[in-house]
Amino acid sequence: MALPDTSIPGRTRNPWATLTVLALAQFMVVLDVTIVNVALPNMQAALHFSPDNLQWVISAYTLAFGGFLLLGGRLSDLLGRRRIFSAGLALFTVASLAGGLASSQGVLIGVRAVQGFGGALMSAAALSILTVTFANGRQRNIALGIWGGLAGLGGTLGVVAGGILVDALGWEWVFFVNVPIGVLLLAMTPVFVPASRAPVTGPRTFDVAGSVLGTAGVLAVIFGVIRAEPLGWASLQVLGALAAGAALLAAFVAVESRSSNPLVPMRLFRSPGLSKATGALALNGASFLAMFFLTAIYLQQVRGLSALETGLQFLPMGFAAIAGALVTSQLIARVGTRPVHAASAVVSVVGLLLLSRAGATGSYVTELLPGLVLFGAGITGIGVPAQVVAVADVSNEDAGAVSGVVNTGYQVGGALGLAVISTLSTSLVTEMLVSGSSQVEALTAGFQRGLVIAAILAAGNVALALWSRSLVPDADQLAELAVA
Repeated sequence: MALPDTSIPGRTRNPWATLTVLALAQFMVVLDVTIVNVALPNMQAALHFSPDNLQWVISAYTLAFGGFLLLGGRLSDLLGRRRIFSAGLALFTVASLAGGLASSQGVLIGVRAVQGFGGALMSAAALSILTVTFANGRQRNIALGIWGGLAGLGGTLGVVAGGILVDALGWEWVFFVNVPIGVLLLAMTPVFVPASRAPVTGPRTFDVAGSVLGTAGVLAVIFGVIRAEPLGWASLQVLGALAAGAALLAAFVAVESRSSNPLVPMRLFRSPGLSKATGALALNGASFLAMFFLTAIYLQQVRGLSALETGLQFLPMGFAAIAGALVTSQLIARVGTRPVHAASAVVSVVGLLLLSRAGATGSYVTELLPGLVLFGAGITGIGVPAQVVAVADVSNEDAGAVSGVVNTGYQVGGALGLAVISTLSTSLVTEMLVSGSSQVEALTAGFQRGLVIAAILAAGNVALALWSRSLVPDADQLAELAVA
């Protein structure tokens, strides 16, 4: 197999060592999302959170992470991808240490926002580095498969690790566990991650107006979605935030179309591949986050499992996600992205529909395991070809911007999908409780409705796959595949 071309900025003769650092960093970011969820009851007791304030332990992170991805992607292009990756990793690590030491509600919520900001810089820069490190084709497909699989496993292992750490050491350790990992990755980054930035012919200028409008617009939309669950979609606060977000993003598009050095070059959206891939990732995020949230509640409140037992039941889904990502990366080299995307979307829909048939009792092996395994394989089978299409024609100059766009699409889609599905699920639970149903009956029905709606969203990915472009290996890539 030929070595990567080191004449291109950002390429390295040890790309798999680079991928190891990037994938571990992304694994840590995804792990943190679910590991903190497990510790929420203990945090509430220790720091005397009210139910309304407690949600900001999660929401502060989500808001900052989703809101700053576009900015992080462009900063990595202009200031250096390794530099922004290291800065985000350092922020995330220091904030994790501060989170474990937090002694008040305000400090913990503030620390979570800093963690989210650091995670946004790190994730956007990491995907940008991966894009310029691996040549378009088989190697990049495999790298994206490994990246997606480890990210999927991180979300699953977070529930297991959270249960173990909280029971054995206390809630503080869901933050402390990030510190040694972060320090190790900071030491490895200068050795294994190449320095690169977008080539420019003139002076490096920064799009201040676009950065402010784009970041504020995404923040406002995510804030509105987050507040919709406790306040309702008709709340003035929610409607005001969503309207403000839409207005800011409209202004952002107007400014970017005239900017000489935009935060997100509008030419990127002339590529149907990027637009459709971002839509696919948004639908994927919506179905995944809703499924994970509803199933975790169902397993604990309906089936009476502990946090640790719940995490263990999710483990097969995580391993299926890794297997799905690796198999997908191989299939793309043979049949192209479109059939793999479409087939994986069908698999994810079937998985969700199987899960939606689970009752309050019944065998895990027959009622839950098949759906979890199919859904786990399906979501990474969608994510890998979508990311391959999104970055296929990306120049070195725009790698960070594209990374910010696709990551933002996934985060905003996930937040919106979770809010809509959980609201519709909760409304059914409330109606059934009022009508005299038992809590178990109501929660089971709410879980089933939520997964059916998630399946409908996932089905949108089937249509999107059939409408999307299909990338297939060229003659050189087929020759490389034959030699490998």
